[in-house]
Amino acid sequence: MGLGQTLLLGFIAGVTILIGMPLGRMRRPSEALRVTLNALAVGILLFLVWDVLSGAWEPIDEGLAAHHETGAGLGSTLGYGVLFALGLTVGLMGLQQYEAWMGRRVRRARQSTGPGTMASHELTTRGISGWSPAKQLALLIAVGIGLHNFAEGLAIGVSAKAGEIGLATVLIIGFALHNATEGFGIVGPLGGVRPSWRWLGLAGLVAGGPTFLGSMVGYQVTSGALELLFFALAGGAILYVIGEIWNGVRRYGHLEFGLYLLGIGFLLGVATDLVVAYGGG
Repeated sequence: MGLGQTLLLGFIAGVTILIGMPLGRMRRPSEALRVTLNALAVGILLFLVWDVLSGAWEPIDEGLAAHHETGAGLGSTLGYGVLFALGLTVGLMGLQQYEAWMGRRVRRARQSTGPGTMASHELTTRGISGWSPAKQLALLIAVGIGLHNFAEGLAIGVSAKAGEIGLATVLIIGFALHNATEGFGIVGPLGGVRPSWRWLGLAGLVAGGPTFLGSMVGYQVTSGALELLFFALAGGAILYVIGEIWNGVRRYGHLEFGLYLLGIGFLLGVATDLVVAYGGG
């Protein structure tokens, strides 16, 4: 399979994330719908954490098994362990530090606002720092999902490069179904905020575009360490945004209802992943 065909498959797998994005344009969604979308988002993201951290841990587990069975050295396994810890920490703390920096920037802009300074205030808060907290959180979710999808794209590119066309095709179907549910995870925390189509397209690009990029990198470079690193980064980032979304669910109330939906979201992620597993991916 050539590079052009591989990139086309990566594009198809990534673009399906846009399916769930139009929900973000709903006017004044009810509280029940907000709880539903947020809780489903947490369930889907919980599955993604399990999925990516399992993928990141796999080479470490294989290295330990080889050491016990054949006496193989532990050098590469220890290296993978360091990458795992580094990626998880950077993914988790990186988003936390970014959100803290953004909060400080917004507070400074508000403090500087006074008579005759409105134009300066609008200029200062232009861009991401001027967005509502709901839109900033949704973008953080898109970043975490994008890291996960880059690792998925690596798997597509590696399979295509190796000539495993059947496996690559099944991976495309599975990842496309997967990504279709991830769009709901992005728009869930928006609540009553109604973003523009341009904003939804940007969030979809941040989350789905890395699938395409990962396919290109995976076709050109085969690196287990790179795949592990991105899985760990994604795991840390998604763990952080799960906590942020669940805080929103608690504010809305209906916790028992939310827990049921959380389970449904998790099982939805499992169901889409079964397609990949069935194809040997």
